[in-house]
Amino acid sequence: MSNVSHARSDLSGHPDASEMRARYDRVMGGRDVALVDAPVFLVGLYCAVSPWVLHFTANQPALVTHNLVMGIAIAVLALGFTVMPERMYGLSWAMCAIGAWIIVSTWVVGNSPDAGIVINNIIVGGLTVLLGMVCAGAAARTRSA
Repeated sequence: MSNVSHARSDLSGHPDASEMRARYDRVMGGRDVALVDAPVFLVGLYCAVSPWVLHFTANQPALVTHNLVMGIAIAVLALGFTVMPERMYGLSWAMCAIGAWIIVSTWVVGNSPDAGIVINNIIVGGLTVLLGMVCAGAAARTRSA
């Protein structure tokens, strides 16, 4: 009979430990998923629901649709960064462009928006640009390694 006790929780003595560690490093590409992908996803979700949170659905219908579409686009990029990081991190600069557009679009798409809408889109756009730059930095670091 084999010993099936679960008292040992350390896998360092496992015969395949080095292979499992190498596979994990290869799959992850040396990056921390939760550090970048989760905040990007949350910013995208907030951008999508911000018209209903700030109650500007009645007086800014074009901006409502715009924020919804841009928020969904950011969330889809975040899911892509999580599922296929080696392919999607090339789109990090696109996320920076989306963030800049969210800032500018407040006046381009909106019809004389009030201060709350302006501040909301500046913060969401700024966070998107910042997180896009972090993703681009992670992509550059992964490619150089």
